[in-house]
Amino acid sequence: MAGGGNFIGRVISYVANELIVNGLSNSHAFQRFAVRTSKRIENISKMAAESKEKVAQHMEELSKNSDITNKIKEEPVTAEARRGAEDLVEMSSSAKTDSKSQASIPPYMKAISGSLGGVVEACCLQPIDVIKTRLQLDRGGAYKGIAHCGSTVVRTEGVRALWKGLTPFATHLTLKYTLRMGSNAMFQTVFKDSETGKVSNHGRLLSGFGAGVLEALAIVTPFEVVKIRLQQQKGLSPELFKYKGPIHCARTIVREESILGLWSGAAPTVMRNGTNQAVMFTAKNSFDVLLWNKHEGDGQALQPWQSMISGFLAGTAGPFCTGPFDVVKTRLMAQTRDGEGGLKYKGMVHAIRTIYAEEGLVALWRGLLPRLMRIPPGQAIMWAVADQVTGLYEKRYLLNAPL
Repeated sequence: MAGGGNFIGRVISYVANELIVNGLSNSHAFQRFAVRTSKRIENISKMAAESKEKVAQHMEELSKNSDITNKIKEEPVTAEARRGAEDLVEMSSSAKTDSKSQASIPPYMKAISGSLGGVVEACCLQPIDVIKTRLQLDRGGAYKGIAHCGSTVVRTEGVRALWKGLTPFATHLTLKYTLRMGSNAMFQTVFKDSETGKVSNHGRLLSGFGAGVLEALAIVTPFEVVKIRLQQQKGLSPELFKYKGPIHCARTIVREESILGLWSGAAPTVMRNGTNQAVMFTAKNSFDVLLWNKHEGDGQALQPWQSMISGFLAGTAGPFCTGPFDVVKTRLMAQTRDGEGGLKYKGMVHAIRTIYAEEGLVALWRGLLPRLMRIPPGQAIMWAVADQVTGLYEKRYLLNAPL
């Protein structure tokens, strides 16, 4: 195109020059016009040629860029690039998983859930606890079994007798579960892995044992002393009872036996509760994972029946392991000083030896069946309530929290 434009310009310029040179036109104005016209045509032809060259260069550059783009698009992803992308995705997902695993329910929320569960459990299972205590204190064989004991209590003392000691029992359960759940959560923070936020079974055992020891010394022992003293009173005439109520019972014990009387049987109580909670917390977490694939902080709320199954199974091992401690604890708490100011049992070891010598080995597991009737169902009820409370907290706060 550039060559054609130059050729036309040269033809026109040649014709104009010939007209001028050969004198075909005698007009000076026409000659000047022809010269100017020829120069303008030449300038326009040059400008058109330059513009076309620039357009051609620009098109070449665009073509090169297009070829490079197509090569990039068509070039397959190398193995290293693919592995790098996969590593990034894996690191991102693992970071999210780790952040979720580190999310945990605060101790105060565990304490609240435990207190609510304790109230419900106490109201439902107090009759079984009364029967258990009566069987453990029965040295003469007055009761032939659980059913006979319960029917005898109802016949001789009335239905309300099955809820004797409910006030201290409910108060003690509420405070006990509050302290147990809260302190266990605090102890677990010590044993958490700093990277994953998970607690090993070893850490759960130690956390549970620590929580059991703490609750035994701070709450369980004094409350159970009062409860057992009230439960061992027999008869239909309250005016003949030595203890008129929980407060009167505590005052009488302090006045007659000193403040330490409220901590009678502290040693076996510590052993019983420490062992119970170590086993229970570890077993509950294991059953939640095995049966329902439930991990703390994952936002999954168990159904009440699922919590009851896990709690029931977790509560069965403790009574078998701690039966002797429970019997000795009850005997030490129930005994009062005789006329000479002496006590039959001098301590935990002495009580175990005396019971074994006088009543045989089986006596150390007296009340095991009512304990199995009370503790596993009690744990089922408590965990059904507690898991619902903590489950709501997980859904509302942990899932929406910035992890």
